[in-house]
Amino acid sequence: MNKTDWKNFFNGRSEKCKVLVVGDVMIDKYYYGDVHKFASDAPVPVAKIVSRRSSLGAAANVAGNLASMGCKTYLAGFVGNDHNFETLSRLLWEVGINQDGLIATESPTTTKVRVMSGRQQMFRMDFEDATPRSVIHFATLEKYIRQRLNDSFDAVVIADYEKGVCTEYFCAAVIKAAHSHGVPVTVLPYGQQWIKYAQADYVTPNIQKINQIMISPIKGENDEVVERAGRYIMRKFKIKNVVATRSAYGMSLITENDAAHIPTRSQEVFDSAGASDTVAAVFSMALAGGLKPIDGAYISNIAAGIVISKSGTYAVTREDMLNALDHSA
Repeated sequence: MNKTDWKNFFNGRSEKCKVLVVGDVMIDKYYYGDVHKFASDAPVPVAKIVSRRSSLGAAANVAGNLASMGCKTYLAGFVGNDHNFETLSRLLWEVGINQDGLIATESPTTTKVRVMSGRQQMFRMDFEDATPRSVIHFATLEKYIRQRLNDSFDAVVIADYEKGVCTEYFCAAVIKAAHSHGVPVTVLPYGQQWIKYAQADYVTPNIQKINQIMISPIKGENDEVVERAGRYIMRKFKIKNVVATRSAYGMSLITENDAAHIPTRSQEVFDSAGASDTVAAVFSMALAGGLKPIDGAYISNIAAGIVISKSGTYAVTREDMLNALDHSA
């Protein structure tokens, strides 16, 4: 496909895509302030807060990217019965994400609070409980997913951040259920136990995540080295394909019989937060819309370039993609 075909996809076909995102749901809160002095009661800087904002994080950010590009998006995972969930629910409602699959538990809604001075993060506070939830909660979540798969989804994304949802049993159950309906599964991996993603159609790690499961760490600038790492992942963890994000060196799509290496545009990097979420979202949307995997890799690479030029997590919009395609080579 060429740029015109990709633009036609965003101008119409993306709205017909129906994607289910399953995983660790979070909310990110940012407090922006000016630092001019130290506290009188402790040797710590004082930030006078002048503004604040909240944004979708982790699996919710994956869903947010999909919704911002026009997809019909459903989100499933665990939340708490607290004020942070109220904020999260409002943000999901504003972008049109179906949240019927959010199961309330006794644990808090996973929340990251950052205090910023300019573009500098001063410190972060985490509200979370990463232990697996109860058998009853998992059974409720799995029942929801099985029921929703009967509604003809085009793709499923498992977004793992090791916050208690993506256990080996649960990932296997989701992958098996999706495949029983002929639905491809993309995994945004985390940690070192990638065997739980066995039989997934695609994983979308960056080099940092790849190095967490490699015996010898690799660098992202060498195509052949990245391809070998991808094939190692496919063999060891029984994963069908790998989409590797390589920061300034672009992206690689490694399949059983081929590999494609896509360069990135030279640009200033402000913040890489959320880029992996965007890659998983855009690539899955491409699969859902019937594009070839190589086309999905190309437009995911463009989307990642948009995100790293922003500060904090950012959901790429359809207008962002159309504008970037107009200016891409």
